Amino acid sequence: MSRQITCTSATRQGRMRKAEQFLLAAETIAEILDQQDDPDISDAYVTLCVHAGIAASDVACCKRLGVHPKGQDHAAAISLLAQVDKKASQHLGVLLDMKDKAEYSARPVSGTDRKKAVRAATALVELARHL
Repeated sequence: MSRQITCTSATRQGRMRKAEQFLLAAETIAEILDQQDDPDISDAYVTLCVHAGIAASDVACCKRLGVHPKGQDHAAAISLLAQVDKKASQHLGVLLDMKDKAEYSARPVSGTDRKKAVRAATALVELARHL
């Protein structure tokens, strides 16, 4: 069974701050990647995008549903976000599919992964900002 947390204004504000921080940190790393394609920081970049997207998804769910998912059940998180915005849930799915590769795999993420991750994270943060 999926777990959910009831949101407060402090929850929404705190998760939004985290979404913004993670995205800003990813953008900072992107500047380095633009100067030198350093695979040693590509995984960190995608991980930051993933965390920005997760936090922004929590904000979107809080604003529209009054709850956000808690725990490792990615399918439940995607399903809950789909109740808010179907396209946003697809963005979250893209990020969550990359999470293990970026965080735990011995294989580095690709340039294509980086592009997908930043597009998805940015879309989710924008949604959270404007709901």
